[in-house]
Amino acid sequence: MSLLFAIVNFLEITITDDGLIAAMKGLGAGIGAGIAVLTGLGSGIGQGLSAGLAAQGVARQPEAVSAIRSTMIVGQAVAETAGIYGLIVAILLIFVF
Repeated sequence: MSLLFAIVNFLEITITDDGLIAAMKGLGAGIGAGIAVLTGLGSGIGQGLSAGLAAQGVARQPEAVSAIRSTMIVGQAVAETAGIYGLIVAILLIFVF
């Protein structure tokens, strides 16, 4: 029963001190940052698929190694930018809001 009174007392203090509003802002920013970091998951999957398919291409046509490698590196660089943008958004959400 004392735990219930402690929770009610805490909520009364945070509501009157506008602490609850600040806590909800922080919670929303944290959830948004977590979602933004998930872009790294997508870019990692894309890079893995790209590397796997490049390895298959080299196995099928060994003479086209340089063309396959350069195309794969450009594609992975483009895929990595999505993960970097997600990381930047997550950092901004955590430290600015």
